This record gives sequence, C-alpha cells and structure tokens, in this order.
Amino acid sequence: MSTYENILIEEFDRVGLITLNRPKALNALNSALISELMEALFEFDNKDSIGTIVINGNERAFAAGADIKEMATASAVEMLKRDHISLFDRIQGIKKPVIAAVSGWCLGGGNELAMSCDMIVASESARFGQPEINIGVIPGAGGTQRLTRAVGKAVAMEMVLNNRTLTADEACQYGLVNRVVPVERYLDEAKQLAAEIAARAPLALRMGKEAVNNAFESFLRDGLSDERRAFYFLFASQDQKEGMQAFLEKRNAEWKGV
Repeated sequence: MSTYENILIEEFDRVGLITLNRPKALNALNSALISELMEALFEFDNKDSIGTIVINGNERAFAAGADIKEMATASAVEMLKRDHISLFDRIQGIKKPVIAAVSGWCLGGGNELAMSCDMIVASESARFGQPEINIGVIPGAGGTQRLTRAVGKAVAMEMVLNNRTLTADEACQYGLVNRVVPVERYLDEAKQLAAEIAARAPLALRMGKEAVNNAFESFLRDGLSDERRAFYFLFASQDQKEGMQAFLEKRNAEWKGV
C-alpha cells in the first residue's frame, strides 16, 4: 500500500480501514486528504483480500466539513477547474461495500462523504449537518440530493436553509444511519459489521450494492430490470452453486469470488 500523510490505513478480517488523520483541523477535507482517501479506496477496491471498506474519523469528529481556507478567496472559475467535488462521485464507483464509522461532528463535506458511503454506523455523540448556509453557499457534493432522499424534503430543507443538525438518534430515526451505539463501541461496531459483510459472496455483494444504488437513483421500472439482470447473472457464478449446495448440505459456504 502507498504511504499517506493525511490518512491511516489498516487491514483485518478482509476489511480495509481508512482513518482520516487531520485531528487538529477536525479532519477538515482539504484537497490532499481527499486525494489520498480516493487513492486508498481504489487500492482496497482492487485487492482480492479485501471484501469491505470502513472510513473512520475519530471520537471528536468524523469530518467537520471542507477546508474553508482553500476556498475562501477562490473564484467560480477556479473552483470549476479544481473540481474536487467530483471526487465524491467516484466513491460510488467503488465496487465493494463502504461503511462510514461516525462519531462527533459530521458536517458539510463530512456529512456528504458519510452519505456517499453505503452504510453509516454512528456513535451517540454524532451530529450531522449541512451548515454551508452560514458561509453564504449551499452543499455542493451531494448534500441537497442524498440528504433529501435519506431524510425527506422537510427535514432536508431545515438542515440546508437553517443549519439544523441531527443527533445520532434523530439521524437513525430518519433513516440516515444504520445504527447508533455508545462512543466507545462505534468503531468496533462498524468493523464487526464490515467483517460480517466481507465474509459473504463477493460477486453477490457487488451486484447487491449496484442494485440498491440503482433503486436509489433510478425509476422503479429501470431498477427492477437491473435487479433481475444481476440476479440471473449470479447463476453463472461458482459462488451461487457453492452457496446453494452448502445450504442443502447444512454447512458453511466457502466463497471464491468467481
């Protein structure tokens, strides 16, 4: 694996762990951190020994937003040329499931990063928000779109237009996060969830992720068609034969990823 300055990486139980590591800046997302994060994601995605990926911050902050110092004096043309926001779209190109482990502040670009992941495990101290209105802009990396789909129009409007933050319990109630656990357990919980998922059939995980994302982003008829196509395709895999045979024989399946 590559050497990084703004993130830490670790591997265990077929899980790749990426930890955002700018604690003094509350893990503010500057261009260097985002570039390293994307590089690590693609490295893990291309390793056969990795089945799932976890993105973590620290107990105080997952990420408190974008690095305002990089943007404060930029012109519209400069921002368009930099186009750092487009890197967020590439997260959905990751074939393996990605889980965000969130504690403390998860604001602005940090919330958009978490929402770009497939699942979110939150600590009781987690706070989710899109405070861009306070600095004269709006969310630009999916905050108005993914947030609205997750929590509904009314709550999203209040978050985007009036800086409302959600507690971890509220975020779970509205469907933004999967589960809420005590602060001291949030990372272990995310790692356990990731390890459980990583132990499953790799091709089925990839197809299942694609199908759910298609449902999130497309019309029902298109989503059903994509789902059916993926379902039939998996019957060409050895994992499907092994999985069903193991079920019939009442034993654990041995996944090969083919």
